[in-house]
Amino acid sequence: MNKAVIGLQWGDEGKGKIVDYLSENFDLVVRYQGGNNAGHTVIVEDITYKLNLIPSGVIRDKICFLGQGVVLDPEHFVNEYEKISKRISNPRIYLSSNISLILNYHKQLDKINESILTGDSKIGTTAKGIGPAYQDKVGRKSIKLYDLDNMISLKSKFEAIKKYYDPILDAFDENKIDLNQNIERLSEFYSQIKSLIIDNSFIKKNFQNKKILFEGAQGILLDVDHGTYPFVTSSNTVASSAATGSGCGPNSINYVLGITKAYTTRVGSGPFPTELNDEIGESLGRRGKEFGTVTARKRRCGWFDGVLVRQTIKIAGINGIALTKLDVLDELDEIKVCIQYELNGKKIDYLPSSSEDQFKIKPIYKTFPGWKSQTRGIRNIQDLPEKAKNYIYALEDFIGAKISSISTSPERDDTILIEDPFKV
Repeated sequence: MNKAVIGLQWGDEGKGKIVDYLSENFDLVVRYQGGNNAGHTVIVEDITYKLNLIPSGVIRDKICFLGQGVVLDPEHFVNEYEKISKRISNPRIYLSSNISLILNYHKQLDKINESILTGDSKIGTTAKGIGPAYQDKVGRKSIKLYDLDNMISLKSKFEAIKKYYDPILDAFDENKIDLNQNIERLSEFYSQIKSLIIDNSFIKKNFQNKKILFEGAQGILLDVDHGTYPFVTSSNTVASSAATGSGCGPNSINYVLGITKAYTTRVGSGPFPTELNDEIGESLGRRGKEFGTVTARKRRCGWFDGVLVRQTIKIAGINGIALTKLDVLDELDEIKVCIQYELNGKKIDYLPSSSEDQFKIKPIYKTFPGWKSQTRGIRNIQDLPEKAKNYIYALEDFIGAKISSISTSPERDDTILIEDPFKV
């Protein structure tokens, strides 16, 4: 049975640990969207693995595949591949020949795009060129991995790209595209990773009767169509994009596991109804070590937003929930959950579409007593404090989905398994 692991908030929900935990029982782990603006941190026996592009399944020596829905920064990938190769001998990592590349001019364009925005309209991009690379993909100007096999054709493509972008770069005092330098760097890159590139039909040819785990990046609230637009990423993060981003049919995914923290965080700009700009928010950040894997930026923290999670569950077609970082709430006297919003004096139970309204909404909370005791490291639900169990059951009831596992620390094995994902 094939499964997809999807973030239900604004990313950073702990998908890396969950994928690592599950991947032992799968034959192939697939990353199907996003770029190196995503980050997964996995801790195994006091060893910390930080991954941006390579699926977490590599830690268990699983076959890993980056599908054509991914955008790939050549320099970053080589560095990440070399780092993981020092820890894991001969990692089995493959790249779809149809992957679009992120090149230096994409990063320049990313900075330009952010520079022309002002005040609250700034997106807070990582400036890694992700958005412009996806723009080129949709605009049919991408350099694909398969292009690197023909340098004459590649040069012709670059000449057209240079003609298109040089006036824009020049207008913002950015260096124009260096044609020869790009060709030289890509030629060297191709020689380094040529053996990893495989045909786009890799999965269909080799894994028809195998078990596949699809690993999403970011979270649904950053989906370019379903998230808090325009404060989103540039790809579709929902489970359905696992099919298009990997070369599988939609019937390839049998179970969708949604990942959510026991509270809420967000990196960068954009609306955040339950954000806490007080000592409690600071405490959640400290205890949860809420700093971005990619940028090390401090994450904004707030109470669990049940309205948003219930909405993303419906959008993604979630079958079960993995609840992470329960232990971060251990010291709180009381814990709140957003169950409704107020907008212009009216109560609503959904996230409005416009960002203007999203900034205006005020959360309406239900309050739960804190359990004031340690849950860190607990691996059986019966060993949890009663008030912690009551909180979990209340979340489950409100969001309308079964909580199948609970994470009680960053460690791989500190996981309470309520419903075995391999038997559903």
